[in-house]
Amino acid sequence: MIGKFHPHGDSACYEAMVLMAQTFSYRYPLVIGQGNWGSSDDPKSFAAMRYTESRLAAYTKSLLQELGLGTVAWTPNFDGTLNEPVVLPARLPNLLLNGTTGIAVGMSTDVPPHNLNEVASALIHLIDNPKATVDHLMKHIKGPDFPTGGELVSSAADIKEIYETGNGTLRLRASYKIEDGDIVITSLPHQISGTKIQEQIAAQMRAKKLPQVDDLRDESDHEDPTRLIISKKRGVNVEELMSHLFATTSLERTLRVNMNIIGLDGRPRLFGLVEMLGEWLKFRKDTVRNRLSH
Repeated sequence: MIGKFHPHGDSACYEAMVLMAQTFSYRYPLVIGQGNWGSSDDPKSFAAMRYTESRLAAYTKSLLQELGLGTVAWTPNFDGTLNEPVVLPARLPNLLLNGTTGIAVGMSTDVPPHNLNEVASALIHLIDNPKATVDHLMKHIKGPDFPTGGELVSSAADIKEIYETGNGTLRLRASYKIEDGDIVITSLPHQISGTKIQEQIAAQMRAKKLPQVDDLRDESDHEDPTRLIISKKRGVNVEELMSHLFATTSLERTLRVNMNIIGLDGRPRLFGLVEMLGEWLKFRKDTVRNRLSH
């Protein structure tokens, strides 16, 4: 099947499928994998394809299940021997839910992932109120929602500006709690590995720049994918220590947002939140109309 739809060889296809199965890469994975599919510390550490098994996730049905119902146009594949759909008849706006990042000739795109329930609620509101503004939709969508958790520390005004213009930056920060006097890091910013954080903190400890820290250890396991323990010295102010670590390590990072998307007219442009949801609703209405006609 690979040779019929994708002329670039099986390794490129397999790596793309692995990405779709990684719960730390996709907010809503499209594939459920069995075997070693990599880890957040080393996403490329997945097993060779002969060792793994996979099946489509339930979420993926929302993208594929209306394909045979005359919903979308079909076009010849790369060598003209088969037809393939131009787009998928998605019942959910997957681009906004899973986000994407990419670069092409002279332009790039960075769409952050979002929460399914929030986006669905905002779409229903937009159907009922076609003149809804960003303020109205932000009562439903509070902000992006990343697969590895973390805290979004950008102000509501900054998030609103991004949703209005389609462009800007977000600040994402690790989550932590206090247990028996130790600081426990429970979630990390998107695409930041625990190993990297350990290396950064250990380097400061070796350079005598972190006298407040006694010990650092990793207690992450299958049940707690992120559990980094920072043992502080007695009397050290937790907030001051964490402020220093946020400023000097990847426990806090800045993410670029650039919602540069190809619209239904085939042209790329910057989309704000209202325009993006409106564009998808237009696509969805056409899809439903085609299905009923069929």
